[in-house]
Amino acid sequence: MLVVQNTTTAGPGRVGPWLRECGLRLEVVRAYAGEPLPGRLDRRALVVLGGGFLPYEDERAPWLPAVRRLVGQALRDSSPVLGICLGGQLLAHVAGGTVKGRHGEPEYGSTPIRLRAGARGDALFGELPAVTPAIERHVDAITELPPGAVWLADSERCPHQGFRVGERAWGLQFHPEATAAGIRDWDTGPLAAHGLDRDRLYARALADEPVSTAAWRAFTHRFAREVASKP
Repeated sequence: MLVVQNTTTAGPGRVGPWLRECGLRLEVVRAYAGEPLPGRLDRRALVVLGGGFLPYEDERAPWLPAVRRLVGQALRDSSPVLGICLGGQLLAHVAGGTVKGRHGEPEYGSTPIRLRAGARGDALFGELPAVTPAIERHVDAITELPPGAVWLADSERCPHQGFRVGERAWGLQFHPEATAAGIRDWDTGPLAAHGLDRDRLYARALADEPVSTAAWRAFTHRFAREVASKP
């Protein structure tokens, strides 16, 4: 599968090893560093990771048009897609949804992700508990899902935490790849501006990690099964 990395710090994290456990080979393209993206997926699945900009801010991230083309191709070809944070926003944008910068209440740290009725029977979300913690770090948000998208999950502060476009493309606002340890590297300035304490965020995420790790590892394995199955 092709994995698009959009910033230095937002790599595949633990999702990478979890996918490799299922026998998948990952080609990680560090687009932020100028590594070229392929013109076509050629039957590969696509994972698009997070980043600190909007899915249409081409001046800040000049590789985004190429990523949008790959997402569009995956949707047309029914190739499996997993979009995480920026990647989920980009999937929503390409499929006809709306993403706005600095919209709603920001979310940082371990957050309860709640399943919606639409998650019943979904290949990835359907086997999750009703509420599962996951790490968040965003100020931008999807304000309108694409036409025909299935709304899968929400949180107290952000309605669009998970959705599916078609049968094989999933968008997430949260970070299944992130661990509590990463919070210790977060800049305290933006956190303080929102009245948040980094040590408290870390402690909560660490306490939630046994539950979140088991849930998101199984979730990632289910995505791997989708990749391995024929369209």
